[in-house]
Amino acid sequence: MLELLGEANTTALIGLLGGIALGLAARVGRFCTLGAIEDTLYGADDRRLRMWAIAIGVAIIGTHIAMTFDQFDVAATAYLDRVWNPIGTVVGGLMFGYGMALSGNCGYGALARLGGGDLRSFVIVLVMGLSAYFVMSGPLAHARVWLFPVEENASSPQGFSQLFANLGVTPLVTGLLAGGALLIVALSKSEMRRSYGQIFWGCVVGLAVVSGWVGTYWVAMTGFEAEPIETHTFAAPIGDTIFYTMTASGNALSFSVGSVLGVVIGAALGSYSKGHFRWEACEDPRELRRQIFGAAIMGPGAILAVGCSVGQGISAFSVLAFSAPVAFVAIFIGAAIGLRQLIMGLAPAE
Repeated sequence: MLELLGEANTTALIGLLGGIALGLAARVGRFCTLGAIEDTLYGADDRRLRMWAIAIGVAIIGTHIAMTFDQFDVAATAYLDRVWNPIGTVVGGLMFGYGMALSGNCGYGALARLGGGDLRSFVIVLVMGLSAYFVMSGPLAHARVWLFPVEENASSPQGFSQLFANLGVTPLVTGLLAGGALLIVALSKSEMRRSYGQIFWGCVVGLAVVSGWVGTYWVAMTGFEAEPIETHTFAAPIGDTIFYTMTASGNALSFSVGSVLGVVIGAALGSYSKGHFRWEACEDPRELRRQIFGAAIMGPGAILAVGCSVGQGISAFSVLAFSAPVAFVAIFIGAAIGLRQLIMGLAPAE
């Protein structure tokens, strides 16, 4: 495959296939971060949140099995290679969660809705991608580094598996225990155990994340060009895709571009299969203004937190990065604040 497609195109294909699976999970399986939080807080239904736990558990177990059989080098990932900045994770997670609530979607969810014909999501995707680049490598990059210093090449991997390995517990044992515990908690409710579709699509999402790690690692180890080892996340990659569309003649495909396009394609296929595809536009300027504002907050938030609801919420969890649980809680709290503002106007509970 490498000889036929080349390293860059192969990684893009790996991202595309995983992205298609994620797009199908969003449209057919209703896998959604904000939807899970909203159902839990206001719908008295935590099945989609448990679905998220299944995805994390499967991703942790699959990634650690791959590590054990030398199919993946966890130390080479961005989540573990840089010194963890807790303040950046908390501030970025709160910003991302709040912006997600205002927009009505995270980056992944916006891409999935775009695949279903929602043109409002196209605006969210553009604004989020551009705002992420604005603080990642644009005019506010120096301010970001000054406020939230980034130190690459950490002296030790910033993850729980490596921490416990120093105490004599192998990464495989840590991964199986952590992932297994999440699966047990997720399936502890009888109603969830009967939700076969949600269990299936939660597993699909987790395996899609594992496929990114294993696939890009294989390309990096087999090919001759230096390809980054990465998996699915949807903040900077949206900006990467926008950038690629403008510079394709002098640029190469990447995993990120394949992943973003894959989600849109998978969502479109899922929407058509369910008969849900339809073109939609925003008829309320105030709603669009709120969504644009939320997207403009989400992009920088994801850069500060080093990942979005998928990047930190699943991909970083899969390698048991220190930042993952903190970012997940911060995103949840930020989204809860945003949802309360939208639904209840921040009025005190009676």
